[in-house]
Amino acid sequence: MMLRSLMRVVGAVLLLALPISARAETLPPPTGTTILELSGNIANTTDGKVAKFDKAALEALGTTTVRTSTKWTEGPVTFEGPLMRDLLKKVGASGTEIVAVALNDYKVKIPIADFDKFNVILAHRRDGKAMPVRDKGPLWIMYPFDDNPSLKTDLYFARCAWQLKAIEVR
Repeated sequence: MMLRSLMRVVGAVLLLALPISARAETLPPPTGTTILELSGNIANTTDGKVAKFDKAALEALGTTTVRTSTKWTEGPVTFEGPLMRDLLKKVGASGTEIVAVALNDYKVKIPIADFDKFNVILAHRRDGKAMPVRDKGPLWIMYPFDDNPSLKTDLYFARCAWQLKAIEVR
């Protein structure tokens, strides 16, 4: 009896010693239409397997604005959405890369280090308006190209997955 109590105390102490990001957490399930699913090396999920986000859940992560020009738009455009690093923190991601998957099954590997080095966002608004699927929405990974001209290469342009539907953390 005493041994069981001691084991419970030791277990609780070990759990408390874990970094916050290493503790699994159940995220609230989306109340609206799911527009993004994260899977792979994540600790926090909505259903034990994946983390599903609707628009409201993504907006709750905060909004960062990136005004930049791209090879797909005319002139500078204002994109809004959460920082990718905040999204990955929310799901307790651990790994070195993500695989971004678009609605048309386009896949691209992106080093997680990019999200710490640059203010990469998961854009859900363009020039103040929600982006429909026909206009590269509803989600578009966007780098701040004009803030750092060295990003204006095919390598980084290829990482700007639009019509994003899923992210796998590896």
